[in-house]
Amino acid sequence: MEILTGNELTSGGTVYLDNKGLWIQDLQAARIFGAEDVAARDAALAATRDTGRIISLEIEEVTLDQGLIVPKRLRERIRATGPTAPLTLNGAIFDRQKLGEDGHVSI
Repeated sequence: MEILTGNELTSGGTVYLDNKGLWIQDLQAARIFGAEDVAARDAALAATRDTGRIISLEIEEVTLDQGLIVPKRLRERIRATGPTAPLTLNGAIFDRQKLGEDGHVSI
């Protein structure tokens, strides 16, 4: 099983392709591609590359654990949940980057 992930260009936020073809920040709403979905996965990658709004596109292997999507690579698990240590600036903790006001990027 695989998902598509990347970074939204303007915010830098980690995003995942959902079942509607939208790029969202919720890993648990990501579209899961099976072995039979290779053509659809590749078409979504090509369409996304054409927009130029999502960078660092990757195909990530995942498993399902009690109905939850779990990336196989530690790197992707960290990207999905944010930094492993709090980010601070002048002593104030700040949140990870988010998508723009529209909340999604369509392909």
